[in-house]
Amino acid sequence: MALQRRALGNTDLSITTVGLGAWAIGGSGWAYGWGAQDDASSVATIVRAASLGINWIDTAPIYGLGHSEVVVGRALRELSARERPLVFTKCGMLHDPKDPVREPERNLSPASIRRELEASLGRLGVDQIDLYQFHWPDASGTPLADSWGELGLLIDEGKIRYAGVCNFTLDQLRQAEAIRHVDSIQPPFSLIRQGSGADVIPWAAGHGSGVIVYSPLQSGILTASFSAARAAALAADDWRRRSADFQEPALSRNLALRDALIPIAERHHTSVSAIAIAWATQFPAVTGAIVGARSPEQLDDWIDAGKLRLTAEDLREIAASS
Repeated sequence: MALQRRALGNTDLSITTVGLGAWAIGGSGWAYGWGAQDDASSVATIVRAASLGINWIDTAPIYGLGHSEVVVGRALRELSARERPLVFTKCGMLHDPKDPVREPERNLSPASIRRELEASLGRLGVDQIDLYQFHWPDASGTPLADSWGELGLLIDEGKIRYAGVCNFTLDQLRQAEAIRHVDSIQPPFSLIRQGSGADVIPWAAGHGSGVIVYSPLQSGILTASFSAARAAALAADDWRRRSADFQEPALSRNLALRDALIPIAERHHTSVSAIAIAWATQFPAVTGAIVGARSPEQLDDWIDAGKLRLTAEDLREIAASS
């Protein structure tokens, strides 16, 4: 069965309900790294994702301080034009060259946006970005009209096809929409973190904006292989060590929620990961979900989510556990 596809808001992009996230393949050496990562495995993962029918990949220049985009670019060169996924990337998170593990600066000044875009085009080896997104709201004092208007200019110049925002509040979305249409939004959304379902996702539904959710597996917790022992054994430079979701008392609650998905996964002859992702993609107005993978084998654990339809009984059972 082919992967499901949906229109991304009012754009002409038709995307699979699962896309490959390239955060972890950026490797270590920055504030939110996942530990060391093998580039050959990363390239093989991207190529495998394309062969399974996944037609988009989400990356960002801050992931590995440009390394994720370099690896994505390598993989794109190994694929034919017909096989190549759509490329979504971001801007607005700047690292300190003197202290790369320091919290990135959130800067959406027009000049900075243009510098980042040109660098991303070079690393990815493409002439145009299919979806260019603000990674986080600006913290430099740049007016939203200036930064969001800059993306409109980049669309007019043909350097990007569509523009979206990540991690925007409802008020920020309203401000952006008054300047130019928001083609897509990217909020966090999972069984563990459901807040976006009450505000920004319904807003998108009412304004013709696509919704790409991230961390539907809550950075690995909602997978069968995760455990308290694995949390304790995370690499010293793995950002998850600092996250409350990976510490007690939240960790035990999160793993209990994961375990509640096991009977549903067994009924569908699939994994708990696929169930968790399918729950997110079946939420009203969600177009697709970004799911990370660090090896080709990890794709096989959740690819069913792109084909799966949960029943009303499944959804009631999940709701009772979350």
